[in-house]
Amino acid sequence: MKKLALALALSVAATSALAGELENKLTNLGMTNIDVQATPLPGIKAAITDQGVFYVSDNGDYVLQGDLIKIKPNGDFENLKEKLLLGKLNAMEKEMIIYPAKQQKYVVTVFMDITCHYCHLLFEQIKDYNDLGITVRFLAFPRGGLSAKSAQQMEAIWTAKDRTEALNKAENGELPKNLVKANVVAKQYALGLQYGVQGTPTIVTDTGTVLGGYLKPKELLKALESEH
Repeated sequence: MKKLALALALSVAATSALAGELENKLTNLGMTNIDVQATPLPGIKAAITDQGVFYVSDNGDYVLQGDLIKIKPNGDFENLKEKLLLGKLNAMEKEMIIYPAKQQKYVVTVFMDITCHYCHLLFEQIKDYNDLGITVRFLAFPRGGLSAKSAQQMEAIWTAKDRTEALNKAENGELPKNLVKANVVAKQYALGLQYGVQGTPTIVTDTGTVLGGYLKPKELLKALESEH
């Protein structure tokens, strides 16, 4: 037992040292907030950073960026990058503006911008999504970047005492008058960039899959049912 415990301790120490070396090399490349995680590929680690998701050889000599796709035996595929980011997404739940379904079957997270027409269209149908058992969680993604007026407006919404009421008012034309520097929104925007969000709304399912843009309530339900 003592030999086994020693072997395990040495293995953990070696793994920690390896992760530390990778982080140092990635830091030298200008990456920040680095989170090194395992992947199904032997000799390859994933590095989740503020600059995106990268795949790194164990010795840190090779770095790849892009999607890592797993092909299933039935021919379906899944994007492992999206799965890697799911924990980070769910960790932001306390910052989300959530419209819960009373009889919840599914949960989706929507990166949205208050100036986006299709985000507004989705928002107008919140009750329809909820009635189908879909809980909708919103994160801010200013399409014009963090210097955009909408970013400052959404910061005011996401830092309001009652965020849900503030978003309801904004979607009904009562936009915040006091503009606030985008700090909370900056974190959400950074996560959206890591997911590869290029437009809003972008819908992420509870399994981490990115569905893309606006879907009508019944279309979204069908997409969620096909995933489970």
